[in-house]
Amino acid sequence: IIRDLCEGKLEGGEIGSTEITFTPGKIKGGTHIADTKTAGSVCLLMQVAMPCVLFAASPSELHLKGGTNAEMAPQIDYTVMVFKPIVEKFNFTFNCDIKKRGYYPQGGGEVVVQMSPVKVLSPINLTERGMVTKIYGRAFVAGALPIKLAKDMAAAAVRCIRKEIRDLYINIQSVREPDDQAFGTGSGIIVVAETSTGCLLAGSSLGKRGKNSDKVGIEAAEILLRNLKHGGTVDDSLQDQLIIFMALAKGVSRVKSGPITLHTQTAIHFAEQLTKAKFTVTKLEEEDPSRDTYIIECQGMGMINPNL
Repeated sequence: IIRDLCEGKLEGGEIGSTEITFTPGKIKGGTHIADTKTAGSVCLLMQVAMPCVLFAASPSELHLKGGTNAEMAPQIDYTVMVFKPIVEKFNFTFNCDIKKRGYYPQGGGEVVVQMSPVKVLSPINLTERGMVTKIYGRAFVAGALPIKLAKDMAAAAVRCIRKEIRDLYINIQSVREPDDQAFGTGSGIIVVAETSTGCLLAGSSLGKRGKNSDKVGIEAAEILLRNLKHGGTVDDSLQDQLIIFMALAKGVSRVKSGPITLHTQTAIHFAEQLTKAKFTVTKLEEEDPSRDTYIIECQGMGMINPNL
């Protein structure tokens, strides 16, 4: 998809290849289709394409096909409910229309992402966690699975969160995806906490054959609770997804987070190699010592879109 977006040259971009050579051209925007042909994640395609289309010559429309709710990648619900509102703080907006959901192993999902280019990205400052004000979510089934599974996942997640947080109403909707809007069979849940300062943190989990639906709900709830414990303004899944935007932005960005994930360390390593951005990670000692909290700071490179 990146080759297509910028009329580049790509060698070795096939299954079984151990080396690729990529020579980018000018990023042009327009309408592009990328199809994993498997349950490969549309959210990962989006992650890769987004920094490019922001600096394109014209608006883009990306038709991304594959898995929308798959393992080892953000679920599309996470991308829309958590990633989107936070990443838009870099001063751009995008539209994400879920045409069809797709699950492991067949995939078959499709989302359409529309996005206009920007001249420059603004830095972000996410350092105040605030108090949790709302907890809400979505438990879903699709295909051959009964709605009872979604209700069981939701109920188990609510019970688990209740043990720690007693005074908030927890609103988790149970839904069966309409047959014309889902391909194949799948199930899962996402639970999001919103804070008084506008932070969004989440926990999510996917069902699979032989996995008890209570367990799926509890898993998502436990991930959310763990993310709330560390006191960061972003959860462990969002951390690394913000790095490239911090590197490209003009000015200093600061994000308060929990323990730095390996994904984030890797993203910082390559962002610094590929740009003039400089990152520093500092452990916060002055706060509650039982908390493992860090500040990720970045002096962005201030990428300017030459086309605008």
